[in-house]
Amino acid sequence: MGDKPKFDVSIILIYLALVLIGWVSIYSAAPVESHGSIFDINEVYGKQFLRIILAIIMIVVIFAIEVKFFERFAGVIYVISLISLMGLFVFGVEISGARSWYGFGGLRLQPSEFAKFATALALAKYLSQLDVSVKEVKHFLIVALIVLLPAILIVPQPDPGSALIYVAFFFALNREGLSVWFLMLGLIGLTVFLGTILVGPWWIVGASVVVVAVLFSLSRKRYKKRLSKKPKISLYLLAMIACIGLAFAVGPIYENVFSERHRNRIDIVLGRVEDSQGIQYNIIQSEIAIGSGGITGKGLLKGTQTQGQFVPEQHTDFIFSAIGEEFGLLGAGLVVILFMLLIYRLIIMAERQRNQFARIYGYSAAGIFFLHFFVNVGMVLGLLPTVGIPLPFLSYGGSSLWGFTLLLFIFVKLDAHRMSYQH
Repeated sequence: MGDKPKFDVSIILIYLALVLIGWVSIYSAAPVESHGSIFDINEVYGKQFLRIILAIIMIVVIFAIEVKFFERFAGVIYVISLISLMGLFVFGVEISGARSWYGFGGLRLQPSEFAKFATALALAKYLSQLDVSVKEVKHFLIVALIVLLPAILIVPQPDPGSALIYVAFFFALNREGLSVWFLMLGLIGLTVFLGTILVGPWWIVGASVVVVAVLFSLSRKRYKKRLSKKPKISLYLLAMIACIGLAFAVGPIYENVFSERHRNRIDIVLGRVEDSQGIQYNIIQSEIAIGSGGITGKGLLKGTQTQGQFVPEQHTDFIFSAIGEEFGLLGAGLVVILFMLLIYRLIIMAERQRNQFARIYGYSAAGIFFLHFFVNVGMVLGLLPTVGIPLPFLSYGGSSLWGFTLLLFIFVKLDAHRMSYQH
């Protein structure tokens, strides 16, 4: 069709900048006695360099693949990702109490990192079909199943942090017509969950009865004054019953689904426990590292917290604290700006798509990157529980780097062919 691809240069440059910053930061935060060559493949930063090379090869392959491949085989890719998640319960390797990886000699792969782009493809494929609308109950339930299935398989690994990321698909669903009230319902559910942990179910039951009664009373007054639609008491009763049911279900879920380490991390953020030498140690040391960096930072390989290895596994989920200490507010601010530009650019690109499949996939990618960035930085700053999710392109690890690279560059490929790409 004479398709002449026009690749978005700005988003490619942002990707390269983030990967480079991540590699240098991993070099600085690596748990080694002395730092040798940054290309030393016997150390984590050398291994990360090899993973970056493989990521670039992945990009070349994506660009070489026919653009309609991703839509045509979206369902197959999604099913393969589900099978890989289920296979972990039999063939998975347990690391740090979680069975989330496959081991192939010295190589480990984490399927949950690849399931995100697979779910984005499947969601885009289904919603872009003719006569499918997320506003219709039947289609909404199918969409919910597509999004929830991977999350359900990830939670019992246990890895609730990775499962949490599937909330990000709300951004795409909202763009396609799903009411923002569904997000409000989710926030209400989260409030009930955390409130029950803090004060117990009976306080939440009482609060639910009062809140629903007040809302129903206000709705009746509005109906009498403005002759608006008369409120249905059945809906309010259903909402109250749902809140009460969730309140009594929180205890068994919290004790049996969440592992002890995840419960401890949530309890710390909620202020239920104090443990500066144990599970809270990471957060405290991370805050010290970032705070000590000042405006310009202490310089590469000169951060006392980072070089002293006070933050365990700093080169993985806590890489942002190393950036904050050694490059200061300016370096951390640069990373924040790059992520904001990445997300903003993805939204701009998604809006210019002629093809609904590409638009939905683009919004899904933007949502995933935003939630990963928001939760990881919030975790490192001690504002959110330590749930163990990586900072895209910066944290050490092959699966996360490759998964995010696939997520991003599939959309770059779709966008490059937007002028001629049709169903």
